[in-house]
Amino acid sequence: MTQTVQATRYRWDDLEIDRPMALLTRKRIIGEQMMISHVLLEKGCTVASHAHENEQFACVVSGRIRFGLGDENSSDYEQVELVAGEVLHLPSNVLHSAEAIEDTLILDLFSPPSEKTGIDKN
Repeated sequence: MTQTVQATRYRWDDLEIDRPMALLTRKRIIGEQMMISHVLLEKGCTVASHAHENEQFACVVSGRIRFGLGDENSSDYEQVELVAGEVLHLPSNVLHSAEAIEDTLILDLFSPPSEKTGIDKN
């Protein structure tokens, strides 16, 4: 028996733009077990410290961004700067923040998918 492949092609330019916060635009493709977000952070955009159950890979396509990892008031707090071609893996429930040092394009991969992430208002 032959199985029919159910594949869907997307074009970023055709997807709806979402603006969950100032200086940030996002387009998302949400699948059954993961999602990908095309996120443009304008220079100076700051994402407050947050954590989520989703595992996340932040793939920097262009620009430069600084991530804060952990509790800012803890001795374990760390800052990491990423540029184009670098990827940051954030396991589930890792506290993190971000600041765009330049206009920055990131492809964020999340598993499991969810309608809301750390940048969405409750």
